[in-house]
Amino acid sequence: MNTEILISFCLAVFALALSPGPDNIFVLVQSIRFGKKYAFAVVAGLMTGCLVHTSLVAFGVSLLIAKNEMLFMLLKIFGAAYLFFLAYKVYRSSDQINFSAEEVEAKPLLKLFRQGLMMNVLNPKVSLFFLALFPGFLFSEDLNETLQFYVLGILFILVSFLVFGSIAFLAGSLKTYLEKHQHSGVFLKWMQIIVFIGIAIFILV
Repeated sequence: MNTEILISFCLAVFALALSPGPDNIFVLVQSIRFGKKYAFAVVAGLMTGCLVHTSLVAFGVSLLIAKNEMLFMLLKIFGAAYLFFLAYKVYRSSDQINFSAEEVEAKPLLKLFRQGLMMNVLNPKVSLFFLALFPGFLFSEDLNETLQFYVLGILFILVSFLVFGSIAFLAGSLKTYLEKHQHSGVFLKWMQIIVFIGIAIFILV
């Protein structure tokens, strides 16, 4: 088992979860306006959705590996290309962090959980992202591929939960800091670009 690959995976997930996006901004806003427990309801839904995507990738890609290693190699090339595309999209996007999601209403915790779950499960970009990311981080020649995908999925969920949970706890301070230091948006934008490109190169090499 290659622990260096797992550590690299966790660091990449940490950097990506930290980068501003609709999910963590929504968690931030819920925590600021209604309290931590509302934010954690959203986080729980988002993480449950990640488990669904992990299962789809685990069984689908494992079957692909079993049938044809050439197709699996083409899948990894597709994954790298998709990550380069995501890096380009981030490069073209604004480096300003906005809190436009603030126009939200307080909802029951179960409804927020469902909203987080559906935001994740019904987002085809998440499926593509998992499909692009996971195959390049298989870490063992002995373990079953399906099990490896689930290990990666659980690590993805744990690291993301740590980041999103921290956002929920530190929401007020984070919002104040980001509004006072607009240059932080530039840093986070380029961090995201570098991580996408780095993962893509890692997958190819």
